[in-house]
Amino acid sequence: MNSRFKFAFVSFSACLVVLLLVGALVGKSAPSDVPAYRQMSVYMEVLSKIKSDYVEEPDLKSVTLGAMNGLLESIDPFASYLNAEQYKQYLKNSDAKKGDVGLVLSKRYGYVGVVSTLPDSPGAKAGLTTGDLIESINGVATRDMPLAYAELLLHGEPATDIEISILRMRSPEPQKITLTRALVSVPPVTSRMLADQVGYVRPETLVTGKTAEVAAAIRTLQQQGAKGLVLDLRQCAVGTAEEGLALANLFLEKGLMAYLEGQRVPRQNFDAKSEKALTRLPLVVTTNRGTADGAELAASALIENKRAEVVGERSFGDASVRRAISMEDGSAIILSVAKYYTPQGKAIQDTGVVPSVPFVESEPFTEIEDEETVERPEPAPEQQKPQEDMLLRKAIEVLTQGKPQQALVRGAASARQ
Repeated sequence: MNSRFKFAFVSFSACLVVLLLVGALVGKSAPSDVPAYRQMSVYMEVLSKIKSDYVEEPDLKSVTLGAMNGLLESIDPFASYLNAEQYKQYLKNSDAKKGDVGLVLSKRYGYVGVVSTLPDSPGAKAGLTTGDLIESINGVATRDMPLAYAELLLHGEPATDIEISILRMRSPEPQKITLTRALVSVPPVTSRMLADQVGYVRPETLVTGKTAEVAAAIRTLQQQGAKGLVLDLRQCAVGTAEEGLALANLFLEKGLMAYLEGQRVPRQNFDAKSEKALTRLPLVVTTNRGTADGAELAASALIENKRAEVVGERSFGDASVRRAISMEDGSAIILSVAKYYTPQGKAIQDTGVVPSVPFVESEPFTEIEDEETVERPEPAPEQQKPQEDMLLRKAIEVLTQGKPQQALVRGAASARQ
């Protein structure tokens, strides 16, 4: 972790502490035998020392705002605190059909981070990918910016530009990128027959209706003689829990697929229904860090019901029900009120989906050089070969040959074999 990230992490921690101190002002008169309030009394004393001994008078308004978002991020990377004006904008624009840049976002290290990008969207065409951090949006820093507000800023009228600066682990300085908003369309499900009669199906999203498209693709592949299926859920981060469960049910005749539960939300089980099962063909599912939401529900249901092997990287961890809860001053917090759990009782938002066959995709490393001083001859057409999808290759191997014995396979290492 470089110095910029260390600073961000320390700042976030400090803000979190101060928020709890401010909360102690409200709880000062609470019963002393309540553990939470006993802790707050300590924070109250620390706040008093900060106010009296810190080198300068702190701006409590700014600190409190940052601490609010820091506290929410520490428990839920998709949560937000919106002040009254921001919440008004949120309500006004939440249903508006506007231009977008196609990014799925969460909070990370106090910044707004990219979970995934929609194919062919402005964000994808600009090369944004899982793990990128957005440092600023149109010159406004995203440190302590509410996630929901960042999403509002990225939306706007189609054909209008927005400038963002991106932080990447391998680059010491932020990179400025201009994106042109567009009406982002949802790509169709893709499918094809691979070698050895292996059917391949990839839903880029799991929005309403995509399971029906997957089902149609599976029927076609079965008619063509498919002997096994690879369900590619990499970078599938947009969709609904309902669609993810419906996708899992195509391959499951019975069993618990998931359950939903929260402090004020009673447990609700989601069981597979035999009449909705479509195929008994052997199945392998692929995931990576950009797999989230409904796709995670599908993957976890299939692996824990021993219906499929999951090959790839641990998924992002986003499967919950979020709601906006308004406050007396007109502000609001958006946070998870219930989480989806796997059949074995694991909260997907906390653990993600851990593959049964871990496989780290190799990432091409491109050094930035001075284009004026470095000349690179264009390779001959016969030398221009598309990069092989090593994870897909491993998935086919697992499907046709069974689960390997080794605990971890790395894409770069496999490529050299």
